Amino acid sequence: MCPWMIWGSKIEALQFRNQFRMLPESLARSSLDFQGMKLPGTVHTAESINYAWKELKVFDDDVFNVTYPKSGTTWIQEILSLIYSNGDPTPVKTEFSWDRVPWIEQHAHKAKIESLTSPRLLTTHLPLKFFPQNFHKSKAKVIYTIRNPKDVCVSLYYFCKIAQFMEFREDFQEFVARFLSKDEVYSGWFEHVKGWLTLKGQPNILFLSYEAMLKNPRENIVNICKFLGKDLDDAAIDSVVTNSSFKAMKENGKSNYSAVPKFIFNQDEVSFYRKGIAGDHKNHFTPALDEEFDKTYHELMKDVDLTFT
Repeated sequence: MCPWMIWGSKIEALQFRNQFRMLPESLARSSLDFQGMKLPGTVHTAESINYAWKELKVFDDDVFNVTYPKSGTTWIQEILSLIYSNGDPTPVKTEFSWDRVPWIEQHAHKAKIESLTSPRLLTTHLPLKFFPQNFHKSKAKVIYTIRNPKDVCVSLYYFCKIAQFMEFREDFQEFVARFLSKDEVYSGWFEHVKGWLTLKGQPNILFLSYEAMLKNPRENIVNICKFLGKDLDDAAIDSVVTNSSFKAMKENGKSNYSAVPKFIFNQDEVSFYRKGIAGDHKNHFTPALDEEFDKTYHELMKDVDLTFT
């Protein structure tokens, strides 16, 4: 859902900048409705979703980084880039993350995706029902990362505040109410996670826990390598761990989005790399709001075996 990846050249940046500034603020932060799924309208079109869903050719060695927004997407982008460079940090320091592991649903990224060499590393926030249909006929792999929804909600709140293409509600309680409803982007956290969990147990799907990644990044990176069939030595693994750390990514100009124009993504008040921790919701949820969230969670996830540390 990141629009900055569409301006791969100065000309594209200028064209998009002029286009964006011509839009009134109400339209710039408006949404696209695609068959009942809500998306940021400025950076998606019905054609771009249809391309990802029905037209994208999926190859057996494709690797998809799939998340609900604010669940570790950029982190996995960095990890995949480093794994496929065998720990060499050069790619993550010389090429923007959105070019290395692009979003398949972005309206201006078709040419970029189709120009990638094999194996392709691809990113998406699409729910399973709109995931590329050709995937199910392939041996391509998916890494799906799940994060505590309360922390996702808090992180998404701050993301929407600084992302000029996202709808935003300043009142946090109102924002939580929308998060718990079916009006949230990408079909909402609950439907998104439940949909993808129906594939649990399939050999080409790896489910990761954001919290487990924080607790032991090296162990989880080793597991990712095994899943991908990548045999990295200890030094390479150490490099992946070091260069995909929160500190390293926050300081990396190719990964921290500091190059993105403020009219698209304004980090003056809040940084994209805000905290990178688990449990931040405790600093935002009142007891009443926490109880309301838990009630909705248990109603919607009662048949799902999923716990968070």
